[in-house]
Amino acid sequence: MRLKDKVAIITGAGQGIGQATAMKFAREGARVAVCDINRASVDDTVATIVANGGEALGYTIDVTDKASIAKMVEGVMGAWGRIDTLVNNAGIVQDAQFRKMTDDQFERVIDVNLKGVYNVTKAVVDIMIEQNSGCILNASSIVGIYGNFGQTNYAATKFGVIGMVKTWARELGRKGIRANAICPGFISTPILASMPEKVVRMMEEKVPLGRLGKPEEIANTYAWLASDEASYINGAVIEVSGGVTI
Repeated sequence: MRLKDKVAIITGAGQGIGQATAMKFAREGARVAVCDINRASVDDTVATIVANGGEALGYTIDVTDKASIAKMVEGVMGAWGRIDTLVNNAGIVQDAQFRKMTDDQFERVIDVNLKGVYNVTKAVVDIMIEQNSGCILNASSIVGIYGNFGQTNYAATKFGVIGMVKTWARELGRKGIRANAICPGFISTPILASMPEKVVRMMEEKVPLGRLGKPEEIANTYAWLASDEASYINGAVIEVSGGVTI
């Protein structure tokens, strides 16, 4: 198991890519802190991990609320005494064309997707520095490289977390901490459930592999980056998109 005895914090782990990542890390031997704003989804993910022989603890956190983050980090350290990996996966979308986007839509996405990444990483970085080891993984997006119609707010955040990763890779590398970002393409998650089937089919047709990605395929990439197999990968931005941007 490539993550045996490592401790991982995963935000937005109640569904979709975050949930798949929490389960993958547990199967690879990690102790997983399952973090999400939805308590029921946290409990479901933890129960599934435990039922399959893994080790997990659940925390209800809002990444915009520093107090809830601090309480979670305190709980993780009290239970397991270290933090090896942080997966900053929590995120939201509130799409609108720029001219129609409200200040609330812009600010809410910035608060969760960008400032939330800052808040959680800030809460764990000193622990990783003291350990002289750690891995920070940010969820960006192909939108964070190429932009996308109707997603000024989302694109800004996903560009932003790439900038964070590259900066942290420079600042923290000599302290034993690696920082990398993953840019998923069109992934089959609950977010797509609200989209018309015609739109989903159009998305599939744009992908050279002819299909949407699976959450597990993103989770596999996170697990590899968190493992010692990726020990010399730092400051990387990895597309996992089926080639949709070619």
